[in-house]
Amino acid sequence: MRVLLKATMDTEKANEAIRSGKMPELMKEALDHLKPEAAYFGALGGRRTALLFLDMRDSSELPAMGEPFFTQFDADVEVSPIMNGEDLQKGLSQLR
Repeated sequence: MRVLLKATMDTEKANEAIRSGKMPELMKEALDHLKPEAAYFGALGGRRTALLFLDMRDSSELPAMGEPFFTQFDADVEVSPIMNGEDLQKGLSQLR
């Protein structure tokens, strides 16, 4: 199942990671571990945010998905099922 992981980082924890020079390494570790289909980064609601699109094969993968962001950045993490255009068309075709 395709999911969107939204990690909104604590400003002070992220500032510490940037000041110490560890932010690139920590992000690389998280991305290497999660292997997202796509990853985007920006300021949403005034806080550093990562948006990762992932393929979750089993719900047991859920704890490991958020853990790098919880432990390294004290982040608020949300995981939501999402669809691409093909998924949407397939789902809509079942409504007939």
